[in-house]
Amino acid sequence: MTAVEDLLRDLAPRVLGTLVRRHRDFARCEDAVQEALIAASEAWTRAGAPEHPRGWLTTVAQRRYVDQVRGDAARERRELAVLDATPRDALVAAPADAEPVRDDLLELLFLCCHPALTEPSQVALTLRAVGGLTTPEIAAAFLVPEKTMGQRISRAKQRLREVGARFELPPEPEPRLRVVLHVLYLVFNEGYSASAGPDLHRVDLTRQALRLTRDLRDRLPDSGETAGLLALMRLTEARGRARTGPDGVLVPLAEQDRSLWDRTAIAEATALLHHSLATLPLGPYQVQAAIAALHDEADSVETTDWPQVLALYDLLDRLAPNPVASLNRAVALGMVHGPAAGLEAVRDLETGVLAGNHRLLAVRAHLLDQAGDRSAASACFQEAARLAGSHPERRFLLGRAEEVLTNRT
Repeated sequence: MTAVEDLLRDLAPRVLGTLVRRHRDFARCEDAVQEALIAASEAWTRAGAPEHPRGWLTTVAQRRYVDQVRGDAARERRELAVLDATPRDALVAAPADAEPVRDDLLELLFLCCHPALTEPSQVALTLRAVGGLTTPEIAAAFLVPEKTMGQRISRAKQRLREVGARFELPPEPEPRLRVVLHVLYLVFNEGYSASAGPDLHRVDLTRQALRLTRDLRDRLPDSGETAGLLALMRLTEARGRARTGPDGVLVPLAEQDRSLWDRTAIAEATALLHHSLATLPLGPYQVQAAIAALHDEADSVETTDWPQVLALYDLLDRLAPNPVASLNRAVALGMVHGPAAGLEAVRDLETGVLAGNHRLLAVRAHLLDQAGDRSAASACFQEAARLAGSHPERRFLLGRAEEVLTNRT
């Protein structure tokens, strides 16, 4: 990702939040921001970013929005109503050096999680508007076709318009909080392990998810799950420096140089987790954070408390069953009861939503290798590599396919 692309991805949701606050028209505002992003990409790549990039982008998006309203001849009466309802100063483009100072990301986040939308639509729309993910990336996160996801996002924007959704933090955020946290979790995961492209780690997405989760934690200090999610993100991110080798190839957890882990972040996240577990109701993000803490606090993969990890996965399965957690549980099961037990658990997942998923195949290959079936493990690693969208993951899996045949006795 270029510096311009990175900057635009960071600015886009903030500019969208500004426009939606002004005009209360999510669909048109998003279209305007997308047009402004195209203009910025062309201009900034050619001449460099302006002194105040957010002000520049907001100005152009504002003009595009006004052009849309004025040019919608088929809806002339609605155009007049929108223009009459819009403050006059909002129709005058702010100068490019007038950098906005208000941050509307949390309001935008809760708008996308409006109760009039179905939960899948809430998550998809938020990943698009706040997380900055593309439709193919969101489709990969949901394990659905790209066309299906595109239709879902379009319907969600139309629904917000129909119900007159308001751009504000709800007085009682709890009903929407579960979806908001799920969205932040997905954005972080997509950033930490990109589903496609040349980079394993997209820092822009993990940074955005962490910042929003911190803000949410500050506003909702009594939410144990918000604290749990923040702890989980920090415990995961603390291992980031050790995840790739000098040549950019993925380094699995078992082989990472743990001296590179951020021990300060681990200590702070663990303290936050312990406080939430002692004082607040238990939820699935706290359980996942507890699993991450067991990995981060161990000196090696061999000294990890695998029985406790497995017990926590069993608890997570009761609290919030999901196929990805079940796949991770299969790894823990293999560590505690042997690879045959892990392979049996993987077989139970092969007919569900993870069927044909490269991560399921990679776990099966790992367990086959542990069981001594190197030929089958190599073939499975090769198939996983074929299906992987991330270049670093693909290189790692192909390397594993060769290694299990040639470098192990």
